[in-house]
Amino acid sequence: MAHKHDDKYTYRVTWSEEDGEYIGLCSEFPSLSWLADSQEAALKGIRGVVAEVVADMVANHEAVPEPIAIRQFSGKFMVRIPPEVHRHLAMQAAEAGVSLNRLASAKLSQAA
Repeated sequence: MAHKHDDKYTYRVTWSEEDGEYIGLCSEFPSLSWLADSQEAALKGIRGVVAEVVADMVANHEAVPEPIAIRQFSGKFMVRIPPEVHRHLAMQAAEAGVSLNRLASAKLSQAA
């Protein structure tokens, strides 16, 4: 039975120097992975594992993670930082003539 989240999860394939193979990963299921000798096989493998896990979760009436790609994001989240970092950022924002929010948003955009 097809599930509404099939093929909408976020996958990544990267080289694992430690394993000497490519590793397939899924952002919504961080505990799962699949090792293979090619990028294509690693992607196919992790997609297969995720499909099995999702099918098992559905069969057991467990909540299935919603794909990141279809989630609605507000654009707001809280970040806790040390007071001295907060002070330093507030000074940077004041000196640049922008709000602390705009400064933080610009820094996060550069890091993404």
